[in-house]
Amino acid sequence: MSLTELIAGVEDHEKRLTVFNADSDAVAALSEQFHDRNVDVVGEHTPSGRPKTFAVLSSDGSFVTAADVDNILEPTTTEETEPGFDGEAYQPILDHLDETMFTSYDIGQMVAASREIEDRAWRVGKGTLHSGFQKLSILQDQMDIYEQLAEKKHLEVHAYAVPDADVPDHDSDLTIHVERSDEIERSWFVAYDGAGVDVNKCALLAEEREPRSFYGFWTYDPSTVDWIIDHLDSTYGLVESQ
Repeated sequence: MSLTELIAGVEDHEKRLTVFNADSDAVAALSEQFHDRNVDVVGEHTPSGRPKTFAVLSSDGSFVTAADVDNILEPTTTEETEPGFDGEAYQPILDHLDETMFTSYDIGQMVAASREIEDRAWRVGKGTLHSGFQKLSILQDQMDIYEQLAEKKHLEVHAYAVPDADVPDHDSDLTIHVERSDEIERSWFVAYDGAGVDVNKCALLAEEREPRSFYGFWTYDPSTVDWIIDHLDSTYGLVESQ
């Protein structure tokens, strides 16, 4: 299975958020709130009209969780935040949206999401971080950050890119994998193994389906993170490093 096939597998499992006994404005607000997720938002009413304004999340027809609509609606006065992995904005529904697709993320959103994983690796300070930059020229622009990460004594850092430029000079232990691979050229990924601790594992995986527009998912699921890292380890062996 390839990285693209993994993305397609997640994409095939759309979740549904059914909003009960809420007015059309609330349903529309939730639809907009989750517009860049692979979540179908629909409105329904119970015969009794009770309980008032609650939402049920289901996956493949099976119940996942329920929450009061007021607890998951973003306050209209709150400024829009960058996408991330803290899960605070949409509690508690987003606690159950692991491996949910996002659509049409631009470069700014992808960078913001990537920084969350890189920051976790930095704070833990050990383990292994794998990052796909698509092209060496793109990696060049991120070398300051990745050399800083690679300076962590117990953190092993791997970067993957196709050769459209020279391998960047560096003085750190950063390992650069130079790959003539369509998969690497299409994919943006950041995967952290959590130093072997499951609760620390996380990954972002996306593919460029339109020019500089990315479709993919993030995950905290340890088995999915392990699969991504195992795939990278077993598939890409050509290494160009200092």
